[in-house]
Amino acid sequence: MLNQLAIAEVGNPMLGNIIVVSGSFLILMVLLKHFAWGPISDILKKREDKIANDLDSAEQSRIKSAKLEQEREQQLLASRSDAADIIKHAKESGELSRQNILKETQEEVARLKNKAQADITMERDTALNSVKDDVAELSLQIAEKILNKELSPEMHESLINQYIEGLGSSNETR
Repeated sequence: MLNQLAIAEVGNPMLGNIIVVSGSFLILMVLLKHFAWGPISDILKKREDKIANDLDSAEQSRIKSAKLEQEREQQLLASRSDAADIIKHAKESGELSRQNILKETQEEVARLKNKAQADITMERDTALNSVKDDVAELSLQIAEKILNKELSPEMHESLINQYIEGLGSSNETR
């Protein structure tokens, strides 16, 4: 083989260079495959696995985030519903309180009105009795002056009763 290499070099120096360079290249490739290709492949495989894991992790995070967002939406809707219920209950309670206050006020007004009517009736009766007594007294005095004599108690009572009946009938017509 060396003879052939020597012949190749003698005849054509370029062909010898090509053979040496090609042989060196083949040896380099075998050495690279044996020593460097495995670790490079391992590094690339690890990188590929890491990227795949990162993508899976990102997808899981996205799904988890979507789930949390949906739960928050449901909680927000529940909170709004609860708030609406609370407002409705407060309005109903306020309306009930308003009606109770209004009812109590009306009852108080009716009670005060009835008391005022009773007071007015009592005052009117008191005033009428006072006026009747005064009129009876005046009538008696007038009658005494007219008759120039004093009336007996029976006559006096009879005159008073007649006058009172006349006053009572005239007040009833009003």
